[in-house]
Amino acid sequence: MTDETRLKVGVLARRTGLTVRTLHHYHDVGLLSPARRTPSGHRLYGDAEVRRLQQILSLRHIGLSLEEIGRWLERPGASLLDALELHLGRMREGLAAQEALLARLDGVVNHLRRNGSVSMEELLETMGAMTMYEKYYTPEQMEQLARRGEEVGEERMRAVEGEWREIFDRVREAAEAGTDPASPELLALGQRALGLIEEFTGGDPGIRRSLETMYREEGPAPAARHGFPADPEVWGYLGRVMAAAREG
Repeated sequence: MTDETRLKVGVLARRTGLTVRTLHHYHDVGLLSPARRTPSGHRLYGDAEVRRLQQILSLRHIGLSLEEIGRWLERPGASLLDALELHLGRMREGLAAQEALLARLDGVVNHLRRNGSVSMEELLETMGAMTMYEKYYTPEQMEQLARRGEEVGEERMRAVEGEWREIFDRVREAAEAGTDPASPELLALGQRALGLIEEFTGGDPGIRRSLETMYREEGPAPAARHGFPADPEVWGYLGRVMAAAREG
């Protein structure tokens, strides 16, 4: 490849919409080095560097830090196709999440059209339901949960709600009776609750962390929206039961 087919840093910046400063920074942190320099010191970038830059931008666009991008690029066999396919997949997931939001808004609009009005309480509940989960879950996780719901089906989802109600009833009785959360019967109940959580998350550790963060910060409010008990003492006791089950 001749120097004529290589791009100076200013040209590369202009063609990609980046700044020269950004390209210099990518060089400084070891992500993108020029193919060579001219005798006067100008950086020159060729085909391989442009391909690597596309990988960097795709990975940056889906939220990876520069440090994470560096580790990704160092993987054996990491390729431009891998990065583009990952980028494309995340874009599609984002569009699906937007479509889900549009569907929720469409439901509110249709309700208003049919009934002519909506109560303040109904509107607040709708907004709360729309925003609470989006506050704690990424668009990709929201889409994954939606797919998970489709996979298990409505019948199983209703059965799970019934199982949770039974768990809450037994936990309330045990709390009122002062039963040790680590007792054998409650350990089995805790394992059952953990199993339902695992089923909800599909075993995804990221979704599990988001779920734990939501309940840690919101308390029983998310479950209360679905008609489950909102008593903080019952929730605290259930937390101790599940902690004992994890240790067991």
